[in-house]
Amino acid sequence: MSEKKKVFSPGAWQEARALVYAHRRRLALGLVLLLVNRLAGLVLPSSSKWVIDRVINQHHPELLLPLALVAGAATLVQAVTGFALSQILGVAAQRAITDMRRTVQAYVLRLPISYFDSTKSGILISRIMTDAEGIRNLVGTGLVQLIGGLFTATIALGVLFYLNWRLTAIAILILACFGGGMAYAFAKLRPLFRERGKLNAEVTGRLGETLGGIRIVKAYRAERSERLVFARGAHTLLRNVATTMTGVSGVGSFATLIVGGIGILMILEGGHAILSGAMTLGDFVMYLLFIGLVALPLISIASIGTQITEAFAGLDRIREIRRLVTEDAEDGARAPVADVMGDVVFENVSFEYVPGVEVLKRVSFRAPRGSTTALVGSSGAGKSTLISLVLAFNRPQSGRILVDGRDLVTIRLTEYRRQLGVVLQDNFLFDGTIAENIAFARPRATREEVEAAARIAHCDDFVRRLGQGYDTVVGERGVKLSGGERQRVSIARAILADPRILILDEATSSLDSESEAAIQDGLRNLRRGRTTFVIAHRLSTIRSADQILVIEGGEIVERGTHAELLARRGRYRQLHDKQYRFEQDLFINPGEDFTPEPEAPTLPTPLTAPDRL
Repeated sequence: MSEKKKVFSPGAWQEARALVYAHRRRLALGLVLLLVNRLAGLVLPSSSKWVIDRVINQHHPELLLPLALVAGAATLVQAVTGFALSQILGVAAQRAITDMRRTVQAYVLRLPISYFDSTKSGILISRIMTDAEGIRNLVGTGLVQLIGGLFTATIALGVLFYLNWRLTAIAILILACFGGGMAYAFAKLRPLFRERGKLNAEVTGRLGETLGGIRIVKAYRAERSERLVFARGAHTLLRNVATTMTGVSGVGSFATLIVGGIGILMILEGGHAILSGAMTLGDFVMYLLFIGLVALPLISIASIGTQITEAFAGLDRIREIRRLVTEDAEDGARAPVADVMGDVVFENVSFEYVPGVEVLKRVSFRAPRGSTTALVGSSGAGKSTLISLVLAFNRPQSGRILVDGRDLVTIRLTEYRRQLGVVLQDNFLFDGTIAENIAFARPRATREEVEAAARIAHCDDFVRRLGQGYDTVVGERGVKLSGGERQRVSIARAILADPRILILDEATSSLDSESEAAIQDGLRNLRRGRTTFVIAHRLSTIRSADQILVIEGGEIVERGTHAELLARRGRYRQLHDKQYRFEQDLFINPGEDFTPEPEAPTLPTPLTAPDRL
């Protein structure tokens, strides 16, 4: 019972009704054209009776020209309406596909980060691109042809009953068996089409991962293993396709048997009717043509029904996404945000990804407006989780995060994020120009503003050396730039965004010592007057922070300035000495003991009002 409910999803029917209603005018016009087309198609088989009985048997040659003109006019009407039908419904189908892809993509972008963490990008691409493709059979020619076929069959049945009711009644019984067989076939095929969408998404997702990580694949000589993984997925998909093709072919063969059975019936019963005088030869020929007008639409229904079944399977999968709750679903009830000043307070904040396993434990601290807060600690200590809470990617299980005295959960998410800027360790660049990537946060920024931000981030020097300057295409994920160059572009992007709260996650990790020294000036300009959170494993980059939070096991175990924490000789001093000794052994005097001296306190740079570009 539950499986049946899943196969015939009410949500898919709701989606289908909404699509049909949205394109009702084009579909109605297409239906009218199709009915005219089918009515015109009845003229030629009807004229056969007149040609045989009146022109040939009764010798009325004067009827040949009028019959030919009528048949020619009907054929012309068929051609014109057929062309108009494909144009009108074809455009409607493509518009519906585009609208569906646009709305699903917009909805996916509103889903929380946790969904993307647990869902492959290939699956989402399949939902947006492939599943939407099937709806052309609902708002295109498929549904209209289904209705038109039934209309033609109904008229043809009326004519058949008029010509020979007994023969027609037997034919209807045979066709009823055909209808029952199709209904059974569709019930079996729908789950297969639904499963095909899932398999296709999985194979596409794995292929995307392989191509995206091609450097790792080649570096570890993993081409063979990736080829086998893809082959297994492709063969699983092949088995599904082969099964569905077998089912569709079975329906077609069953239809052929039905047509053959009707032909045998015509030979036996029709022959007796002609010999007994119940039907003329013209009546019999006309009957044969009209029985084809009943059988052929029913045969085409098998193909159209399969296509519509596939469309409903795609709508089922799209419906699954639309049932998910978006992260901004409650923004309408939240308070608007004019300008964020940047005063951030954590009050006993706890968070867990897995129930019962706390990642952050009752964390409390304050990051005053315009200050810099650095987060240090071992890997997995909870630093990135704390940053994700500041970015509102996740919500705390307990405690509060206050921004300018207001609970973050009561602030409109979209407006709050307009005040944020991020420079991440894995700096993502889009396959566009350098100027487009810098202006990503502010698409309407002028070229002068883009170049000004680039100069502050020390991008301008290497950009000018490129052949096309700021119009240089960086390639997928910025592959044509070095790691340091990508990081500078990301810093310029954050500068142009002019955020009130800034997140720097290993912002200089991809830079050598010389480049790091040059970029520190850009980072100081970026941090000035903004509330900044810095994650840094290279402790030399956070000496000027207003406060340093040492996080271990999801708790703040130490806090203070660089000099204060060194003087305490606690966990921060351990991390500092270990890193400094490693750098000395690696780059200066390998094998020589080194004990760093505590540094004198360094006062933070005075804060000034934010410099807006």
